[in-house]
Amino acid sequence: MPDKASSTIGNYLAARLEQIGLKHYFAVPGDYNLVLLDELLSNKNLEMISCCNELNAGYAADGYARATGGPAAVCVTYSVGGLSLSNAIAGAYAEDLPVIAISGGPNTNSAAEYELLHHTLGKIDYDYVREIFARITAESVQITNPRDAPTQIDSAIKIALEKSKPVYLEVAANIAGSPISEPQKKRFSRGCVCDITALDAAVERAAEVLNEAARPVLVAGVQLRSSLATEAFHSLAHATNYAVAAMPNAKGFFGEAHPNYMGIYWGSVGSPGCGQIVASSDIGLYAGTTFTDYTTVGQSALINPAKMILARPDSVVMPGRTYNDVALADFLTALAPKLRPNDASIVAYRRIAEERPAPRQANADDPMTTRVLFDRVQRLLNHESAVIAETGDSWFNGLQLDLPSDARFEIQMQYGSIGWSVGATLGYALGSPERRVIALIGDGSFQMTAQEISTMIRYGVRPIIFLINNGGYTIEVEIHDGPYNVIKNWDYAALMSVFNATDGNGLGLKAATVGELDLAIGEASSHDGPALIEVSIDRDDCSKNLLEWGTYVARNNSRPPRTV
Repeated sequence: MPDKASSTIGNYLAARLEQIGLKHYFAVPGDYNLVLLDELLSNKNLEMISCCNELNAGYAADGYARATGGPAAVCVTYSVGGLSLSNAIAGAYAEDLPVIAISGGPNTNSAAEYELLHHTLGKIDYDYVREIFARITAESVQITNPRDAPTQIDSAIKIALEKSKPVYLEVAANIAGSPISEPQKKRFSRGCVCDITALDAAVERAAEVLNEAARPVLVAGVQLRSSLATEAFHSLAHATNYAVAAMPNAKGFFGEAHPNYMGIYWGSVGSPGCGQIVASSDIGLYAGTTFTDYTTVGQSALINPAKMILARPDSVVMPGRTYNDVALADFLTALAPKLRPNDASIVAYRRIAEERPAPRQANADDPMTTRVLFDRVQRLLNHESAVIAETGDSWFNGLQLDLPSDARFEIQMQYGSIGWSVGATLGYALGSPERRVIALIGDGSFQMTAQEISTMIRYGVRPIIFLINNGGYTIEVEIHDGPYNVIKNWDYAALMSVFNATDGNGLGLKAATVGELDLAIGEASSHDGPALIEVSIDRDDCSKNLLEWGTYVARNNSRPPRTV
């Protein structure tokens, strides 16, 4: 007798999410996904995290994927939910995060009967949501036939993990509970499938170039994580004794206590001395790096391709040669034993390295400044810390923090969507509960997504959020100022009381002076729940690096159009 169906589409999907390592998924209900949510809830090994809106749920999934180094999932309703989610999914695509976006979909009979549906554009079109997601995911599918569901689900998850990109699964509302076979055993692999012949050739040539160099350097890039290559990069650095720098969006991917670590390579606004050593090197191995107008300071810090070996997630590009289908982790691992140790670049760096000036002594009644704030953040950090720095001045001040061994640091530099950090803090805290998340968020960004603080209270995560209140969008002020960069002030600390209502354990504190900040940090550190410290800063108090960076980015943005 043939096997009877022993699962449903929703059960099957939940089982696969559990198999690939998820313990939580983020959700916002709507009538098209309610049955699907029922089916997902039947898996008691997964916890549903109910968010305030779809955008925040997507940001939370982004943070969760960063925390675990693996996939994340978010489930919303059709069209109004999906399109609200789309900005966060576009960010996950830009940042190489395998987020599985799941949506309910119209009843399968609606298309056949040409029904005009609610939550839609008001015309007969059932494909537009999937088509929109096709531009911001690696795979976008509609599941309308139960027999095809296992294949479609498995294929989408496979693509998400191999490409480290989001995928979109739309499950018709009337089939989420349809019976199908239970999931069969399957192995999902991560990353590029390596061509051994191309790998060997790339390693041989790269070793030849690097061994002939006088002062080679290593530069860590953000795609080391999505390529599962951070450990291989560490091993390569240890074997070669080269000087090591990290791109700004790869801070924390290489141990900052390592004796060969120079700091952040970010052109003129990077760590003192680091940019000079990288620029003067005769060859650099750039592992998983990306070069945009932001990471190159408005295209002012461009590297000569003749002095670059660029190791991408699935290829290696060096002067005059390109090797395709070469997995980054495999390349770094195979290259390490082929290289002769060479400490010339780190010796040169130590000659010019500058001691960081000690912070100025501040009195308890002195008004708050960014320097004092980040000095206190520095003191908070330990090996279990994870810093989430929102787009803005928090980037520049956060990148100057010295991370203890094993501490983490996260920014969304490629996509740079302000408001990202609130949801990301929630997701990161759930994905890595052993860490104390320290979030650095400007007031303008916070106003975009503030309500997800209530979800942090609901699920008992315990980040410390430094809400930097300076009255506007500081990063935009330094690029191009105008009245639109000023925002309405809120009583941010008092919001914790609002979100607590009668059963919450959130803590809201204010600090306008140094003494108030020290007291607030002490109270927040011992609090068993989310704590928000509203720190009042003068509007013009920002990092000097932001001032310089903003000038270059503004110049790049304002280039006149070319004429024929």
